[in-house]
Amino acid sequence: MMIQQAVLHVFDFHTNMCIVSQKELDFSSDVIYEYVNKRVSRILHDAGQKKGIFYATSRYQQAVQKLAAGEMSFADAAAETARSLFDILSHCDEPASQDLLVVDFRDDDDQRQLAILLLDHKMAYTHQILDDDGAVYNQLIQHQAILPGTTQKASAYAIVNLQDFSIRFVDIKRKMDGEELYILPDKLLQCTMTVSAKEAVGVVSKIAEKVADEYGGSTVEALSKAKHYLVEQTEQADTFSPQQLGDMIFAESEPMRQEFTAQLQEAKLPDDVAIGREFAQKTGRSHKIKTDTGIEIIFPSEYIENTDYIQFINNPDGTISIELKGIGKIINK
Repeated sequence: MMIQQAVLHVFDFHTNMCIVSQKELDFSSDVIYEYVNKRVSRILHDAGQKKGIFYATSRYQQAVQKLAAGEMSFADAAAETARSLFDILSHCDEPASQDLLVVDFRDDDDQRQLAILLLDHKMAYTHQILDDDGAVYNQLIQHQAILPGTTQKASAYAIVNLQDFSIRFVDIKRKMDGEELYILPDKLLQCTMTVSAKEAVGVVSKIAEKVADEYGGSTVEALSKAKHYLVEQTEQADTFSPQQLGDMIFAESEPMRQEFTAQLQEAKLPDDVAIGREFAQKTGRSHKIKTDTGIEIIFPSEYIENTDYIQFINNPDGTISIELKGIGKIINK
């Protein structure tokens, strides 16, 4: 990834001012470049991203097309973005002061992208060194406009590909005239919105767990199989099929497969969901369970079907026993 240029604008709703910067950020400062670089790097592979396509009537699409064609400068595009967003946010029921970071960069595939990040202000405390008639002393002061650190993800952002104009974004719901909405896709970008990989995996997992529980199956087995499926699937493709996942989990029970399909149709998930390999590996490589006796166990998801390592035994009295096998050494952690 290569950061080309970036600018920071300030939305101060305490004074109701949009402070549009007339200069770009100075990347001769390593501190500034590192902050921007880490902020953008952190959102690039976020599994919580939704995808969108501009509506034909989108005014913002016209602006980014001009930027991509060289008919509008980056500074003008960023300033127009700032003024539009400030106006939109000012109509929210409880607008919060924040900074807008706009970044022009090229990703690892040399695709030119425009990133729009809303950075919420945080309250923090720091010291102030004062001098009272030659007596130096330290005082605590409160700062109301601290930007989030580089380890924190932006709560709302959008990335627009300036070659095919595809959109990826994350947003939080805000209230406007009593109605909850997403300001980035609904108001600024004016684009469609698809389910994110993280949301889709969460919905499918809940359905699988619910079906297994209703039909007397093992919820642990169902969820472990689901995770193992995601890991295997992303080794071959960058999408997964919620329906195929359910067919695999409940392969031995037609009634459970039918119930899974019915609930899946009710959830209205797409036939195929884009999912990154890194997210699938992180989510699916292990499964954690906690018993009502307070014992916690983490095991590789693939072991759920391998009784050489772990076995769940249903006892006649209705309790469950877990047998761990083939252990050569136990390490305290």
